[in-house]
Amino acid sequence: MTAPSEPRTSSRRQERRTRRAGRIRRAVAVVVVLSALGAWLVLSRSTTGAPASAVTSASVPSADTADTADDTADDAAQDPTADSGTTPDADPNTGANTDADSALAAALDGLDGHFAVTVTDPGSGATAGWGGDAFVTASIVKVDILAALLLDNDGVLTGDQRAAAALMIEQSDNDAATALFDAVGGAPGLDRANAAFGLTGTVAGTDGFWGLTSTTAADQARLLRVVFTADSPLGSASRAYLAKLMGLVADDQDWGVSAADQGGAVQLKNGWLPRDSTGLWVVNSIGRIEYGGRSLLVSVLSDGSASEDAGIALVESVATAAVRAFAAVPQ
Repeated sequence: MTAPSEPRTSSRRQERRTRRAGRIRRAVAVVVVLSALGAWLVLSRSTTGAPASAVTSASVPSADTADTADDTADDAAQDPTADSGTTPDADPNTGANTDADSALAAALDGLDGHFAVTVTDPGSGATAGWGGDAFVTASIVKVDILAALLLDNDGVLTGDQRAAAALMIEQSDNDAATALFDAVGGAPGLDRANAAFGLTGTVAGTDGFWGLTSTTAADQARLLRVVFTADSPLGSASRAYLAKLMGLVADDQDWGVSAADQGGAVQLKNGWLPRDSTGLWVVNSIGRIEYGGRSLLVSVLSDGSASEDAGIALVESVATAAVRAFAAVPQ
């Protein structure tokens, strides 16, 4: 199965975004105030911030790593731009921008929940993050699985594999994910691919429980660069294929980082999973958006939410606040 040449935008998506805007209106009002405060603090150089390397979490974590996976409950335009440099205040080795980190810290400080976020501008190389904890992936790992499969096969997939890939990314189909996870060699195969991708804080779920893969927001930002930029071991055709599938996600699954988008052609993958031992929800979202005329890669991870809707609201509030704060810092 091949993906259409253009991401689709439906009236259902527009209606849902209108409803979503109402749901997070109050959160956005708070975000605007906090973002303005963050920008003022950055300009006055009076804040030290809380970059991802220094902050371990936004609150006390609640995920129980001893849980077993509930796979049936989980999840029931290519921009090949390589780094062209860093911003004046960026670390030349990592691209981390201390001003942007401080702005994110100020904007996110008022949000309750356990989460982490990274925002990257692949054009300038600038990146900023909040929170360094590891989180369970749930179904965002499906992007990783397909990237690993494309890497292993030099971008050449069988018809059955392409059909499964479309189901896995567009519909978040778990049976398709299990088949392709097995095809890459399970946990050892995914770990090998992640080493090639440069993911240093991601460990594949064992015993077939791919949804319990552990990762960080920074690693998911790196994975997005593997998909959306030429700084990748994947060939251009493989990147384009995976990016297009992420632009075709089912209408009822296009929430998340899309809340911060201004361009209307989001490419993303979400994951959601209630933990067996607590009943609390893991809700994650990764993808490419457009904001202020720039292409941005955004990864938001969270856990400990009382419900799926609460987790989605948290992820969308974090994405919106982080992107606005990041964009407000001069690049």
